[in-house]
Amino acid sequence: MRVAIIADSHLSGPGGPAGPFVEQLAALPTQGCGRLILLGDIFQAWIGSSRFETADIRAVVEALRALRRGGLRIDYVEGNRDFFLKDSPYADAFDSVATEVSFEAGGTRYLAVHGDGLNDRDRQYLFWRWLSKSAPVRLAVTHIPRRLAHKLVSSTEQRLSQTNFKHKMNIPEAAIRRYAERRFAEGHDVLLLGHFHEERHWPVAGGEVRLLEAWFSSRRVEWVG
Repeated sequence: MRVAIIADSHLSGPGGPAGPFVEQLAALPTQGCGRLILLGDIFQAWIGSSRFETADIRAVVEALRALRRGGLRIDYVEGNRDFFLKDSPYADAFDSVATEVSFEAGGTRYLAVHGDGLNDRDRQYLFWRWLSKSAPVRLAVTHIPRRLAHKLVSSTEQRLSQTNFKHKMNIPEAAIRRYAERRFAEGHDVLLLGHFHEERHWPVAGGEVRLLEAWFSSRRVEWVG
């Protein structure tokens, strides 16, 4: 079974409109794909509420639902720009929505994680990450007036970008290595990460770390298996 992985497309942002992305999704079954893993930040910001739905979101969700109806398994790994997708009106587009997913392909055991929460030294970012996904914020964005809700989401997203900027520019290899070694001890062989937007890989005791290039830069689907 071939597994397709897409990370950091940032549609409606640097990734542009959803049309080319939707075309790639539609072609997956003809390319032997048995499973699709979306490794977070598919949109510039995606809130699990119809109040924030756009034409691009509708197009992508419809394409994903069609793939699932055709028998394709789809897992969504939440990124830092994804908010409250689990148990949302979009949940039926996925087989799972989680902060990580493990799978096996070609005899290799993979662990896919978005990667934004691995640097335990970036405490300011981790606080804002926690706050932006907290129950009070979810309640606020789903009940307060729409214009105010949009402003709240926009300011939160901007703060997330600002607090994490220096750590995205300097990939925290030591923190990633510590995390990878711990997870490899659990039985995984390869750690797949998005978030950092550039393609890199290096060996770690017990396995290998692979950073995936952002779709908005490469416009390509990554394959394993």
